[in-house]
Amino acid sequence: MSLDPAAEAFLAAHGFARAARHTLPGDAGHRRYTRLTGGPEPALLVDGRGASAVGLDGEADLRKFRDIRAHLAGGPARVPRLLAEDLPANFLLVEDLGPVTMAQRLDAGDEPLPLYLAAAEALAAIQKLPPPAFLPPWEGRLMGEIAGRTVLDWWWPAMFGSAPTPALREAFYDAVEAMVAPFLGAHCFVHRDFFPANLVPLPEGGLGVIDFQDAGIGHPAYDLVSLVEDARRPVPDAIREATIAHYLSLRPELDPEAFRAAMAAMGAQRHLRVATHWTRLARRDNKPAYLRFGPLCWSLLARSLGHPAAAPLATFLDAHIPPARRCNPPEDAAA
Repeated sequence: MSLDPAAEAFLAAHGFARAARHTLPGDAGHRRYTRLTGGPEPALLVDGRGASAVGLDGEADLRKFRDIRAHLAGGPARVPRLLAEDLPANFLLVEDLGPVTMAQRLDAGDEPLPLYLAAAEALAAIQKLPPPAFLPPWEGRLMGEIAGRTVLDWWWPAMFGSAPTPALREAFYDAVEAMVAPFLGAHCFVHRDFFPANLVPLPEGGLGVIDFQDAGIGHPAYDLVSLVEDARRPVPDAIREATIAHYLSLRPELDPEAFRAAMAAMGAQRHLRVATHWTRLARRDNKPAYLRFGPLCWSLLARSLGHPAAAPLATFLDAHIPPARRCNPPEDAAA
């Protein structure tokens, strides 16, 4: 297969003119990936030009990927090597760590526990690195505002037929901010999407880490929640508990009770944001297939809300979103 002239020119300039191309299925993001085989080495073409369709700056997005990759490459985690770049054209060429992700291994029936324990080890290793100063904070009011972009801007009008009032919007931001306030100041690297689809089992053992361009600085519990309370696959309780225990054994400086409280708070924010993100993907990006993950995310939210640490958000939801409405909007549910 051939790509468009701009992509072909970029590949030719870096020795991949004769490589076979295989475009990978699109995911929830705006970047497109093409697997290259038969060239100088296995590689992936990262095409960020789709960013403009959702109002993002593709060049800035790829620059952040490049800079975070450079930071992680200096530590114990395995990340793809950068082979070439043309940021103004929105192209990167990166090492292909392998064609099969942890998610695909799980789907194929591999024993899950070794994979989850390896993921916990990779996460602990990443978090022991001092985070780069250029990363944005992932805490406080920002977490409420980011969640609001899916909860309030997309899911709320779809569910209730009108936009939330400014007062309700502020109350939502305040609730999320109050919930995460006890856990400020951890100053840890947060991948923000540390789950099996972004982890690659390596031939030499361990897992490679990809898709880290949205990283920030926040609490370490956020990424462990992303792993053991996956928005796209149920994780058995026994696997979840064993993974948490293994992670905490690698981080003896953390207080287990306080960490589990942080997991509940971070999980409540994440699960609500992601549950409503599926509605945005369906309505804005014409990707209704993701709606099938809605019931799982809403159930994960319910579990997080049962912890006292999530009380501020639970109080807001009880006042404004009855439990019967905590689901995909009716039109989306039928999609």
